[in-house]
Amino acid sequence: LLPYQINDFYFLFFREQPIFSTRAHVFQIDPNTKKNWVPTSKHAVTVSYFYDSIRNVYRIISLDGSKAIINSTITPNMTFTKTSQKFGQWADSRANTVYGLGFSSEHHLSKFAEKFQEFKEAARLAKEKSQEKMELTSTPSQESAGGDIQSPLTPESINGTDDERATPEVTQNSEPRAEPTQNALPFTHSSTVSKHWEAELATLKGNNAKLTAALLESTANVKQWKQQLAAYQEEAERLHKRVTELECVSSQANAVHTHKTELNQTIQEFESTLKKKEEEIERLKQEIDNARELQAQRDSLTQKLQEVEIRNKDLEGQLSDLEQRLEKSQNEQEAFHNNLKTLLENLDGKIFELTELRDNLAKLIECS
Repeated sequence: LLPYQINDFYFLFFREQPIFSTRAHVFQIDPNTKKNWVPTSKHAVTVSYFYDSIRNVYRIISLDGSKAIINSTITPNMTFTKTSQKFGQWADSRANTVYGLGFSSEHHLSKFAEKFQEFKEAARLAKEKSQEKMELTSTPSQESAGGDIQSPLTPESINGTDDERATPEVTQNSEPRAEPTQNALPFTHSSTVSKHWEAELATLKGNNAKLTAALLESTANVKQWKQQLAAYQEEAERLHKRVTELECVSSQANAVHTHKTELNQTIQEFESTLKKKEEEIERLKQEIDNARELQAQRDSLTQKLQEVEIRNKDLEGQLSDLEQRLEKSQNEQEAFHNNLKTLLENLDGKIFELTELRDNLAKLIECS
């Protein structure tokens, strides 16, 4: 952590209070690729929203043991994005990174996102109020009294976000206020400003005392860490001696080397076999592709055959219909032929009868 981040980290325990907490796996974007996520916690840790009543600032804090893995101040231009049902992320320009949180359920993610939007809106309102307050305090009487009033170097001014640090500059570059008609209440305004800075000074003194206590505590922690480091060094020396003893005991190094050589040969044989199997698999894949093409052709021919069969059935139906019609026509023609033959026979009988009648009439005429 940077120095101003260390100050904020210790002030956190004295003047900030958690207002919402949940558990999640913490990730940060890879600074090299800017694409991959790098886990900063081995397991789910507590992620909390903190509120600083003095500075009117909201922050997201997460600790993994004694290490602060998230220390992000919420600003109005931040956006929390849900990238999946259980994962969300936001970019922190001050830390020059992107934080990601993996939750155990979609409900926890939605609740965290709702709180983020709520505190983001609160931060925006607080920023607008602070700008209005600064515009009210930067009056022409202060400018004529000997230049701008320089604020003391405080952790709040150091630790502000980019937007917060830009606020005084915007106020100075804003349009000049209208001059009052009379120099009224200059002493009262100066007294108010003086009381304001006295209150700030008292607050800073209290914070410095708390910071001193925190630094003393960190010094004690450093001593404890040094003791742990010495113990680790002793353990490392013991392990080194143990390794040396094991190296002296290993008299069967040649046998191990021979066994290793045999294992390497076996591995090479396995690799050769594996390579052959892979070539066989590639050949089988090609055969499968060819079989699929043949299957596709077979399906196409089957479909065409089915269409031909359907067409043949239609033609067979038409042929059967024509045969029936032809048979019916033949029957009708045969009946007509029979009727005509009967008619001719009847006509021959009638002609024969007429001939006999003529002959009889001729005979009667001759006889008469």
